[in-house]
Amino acid sequence: MTRQIHISYLFDPLCGWCYGAAPAMRRLSEMNNVTVELAPTGLFSDAGARTMDSHFADYAWSNDQRIQQLTGQRFSESYRDEVLTDHRTMFDSGPATLALTAVSLSTPERELDALKAIQEARYIAGRDITALPILAEILAGLDLVAASACIAVPDEELLRVNQARKAHARKLMQDFGANGVPALIVTDGGKSRLLRGDLLYGNLEKLAATFTGDEA
Repeated sequence: MTRQIHISYLFDPLCGWCYGAAPAMRRLSEMNNVTVELAPTGLFSDAGARTMDSHFADYAWSNDQRIQQLTGQRFSESYRDEVLTDHRTMFDSGPATLALTAVSLSTPERELDALKAIQEARYIAGRDITALPILAEILAGLDLVAASACIAVPDEELLRVNQARKAHARKLMQDFGANGVPALIVTDGGKSRLLRGDLLYGNLEKLAATFTGDEA
């Protein structure tokens, strides 16, 4: 009997290490016996948001270069020049998290696609993903029309579900002792465990092999 595994993916769309984990998450989501559920923590939203100043920008770029070397995920000069040097905007994942919640309500099977597009819009194209109009445009470009329209004028239901998703993800972090993101809560055979995020940066096939196998 094939093992059926559920993964809750704890992440934040403005987390560079989560962007670095994108290939691993894509690989896991493509496995027939694995279901991936996105659990946005809102780590860099609300009280976790901050201003983008030169000191923080330098720190972020240095960290991003480490991620690129380790994972092969690209951080472009456009991102450095257009995003990190724009000190008029906040480092705030709230809008991108809201956009993903809109996708989860209308087309949940496309949420990982939406996350990938939002991350690449920032880190490769150098776009401002803290702006709802830009996020709406990104979703429309993926033919996620309902979600795009939803975030153009967020209603109370979207805001309520968004807060509930963040609260659920934060509770998972607390319950399983996750110190940051990315991290996975893996439920296999009725038992759940925490899988450290650093395991997402190694050999993808070796990682996938830990989720395969038949039970007698």
